[in-house]
Amino acid sequence: MSTQDAELPAAPKVPGPSPHLLIVRAPYYRAVIDGLTLGAERILREAGATYEVLDVAGSYELPQVIRIAVRGNKRFDGFVALGCIIRGETDHYDFICRATMEGMMSVSLQFGLAVGTGLLTCDNLAQAEARSGQDGHNKGAEAAAAALLQINAARHLGAA
Repeated sequence: MSTQDAELPAAPKVPGPSPHLLIVRAPYYRAVIDGLTLGAERILREAGATYEVLDVAGSYELPQVIRIAVRGNKRFDGFVALGCIIRGETDHYDFICRATMEGMMSVSLQFGLAVGTGLLTCDNLAQAEARSGQDGHNKGAEAAAAALLQINAARHLGAA
C-alpha cells in the first residue's frame, strides 16, 4: 500500500491516565523535521497526551538517546523518533538507514518500549518534503499514532 492509499493519521483514544511521551528528533534537514514534529504534536495533543521534545545530532543517534532515556529518571510511556536520511553518492546512506532501524527495533524489543518511528529514508529532498507536509499524509503524525496505539496495547496487556 502506498501512502496515497492509506487513511490520514488520526489520534487514537488512550484509556487511563494521559500518556507522557518523548519526541526524539534529528533535525539535520530542519524544515522536514519541523514538519514531522508538527504532525506528531498534533496527534499527541488530540489524544490528550503530554510530551517533551529532544534534539539529537543525527538519525543514527535516535535509538541511542531512547536507550539513554530509559536509563534516566524521567518516566515516559512511549517515544516518537523523527529523522530523515537522504540518499547520497556513497553507501553511507545504506549503513545509516540499516543501523538506525535495527537500533530502533533492538531498543524497543529489549526494553518493551512503545516506539513510533518516523524515519524518512528518501532518494531526494522532494520525497522527504512530501512526507512531512501538513496537507495530508505526515509520517510524524503516523509515528505518533503508532506510539499511542502501542501504549494502548501495553496497557491492555498489563505491561504498562
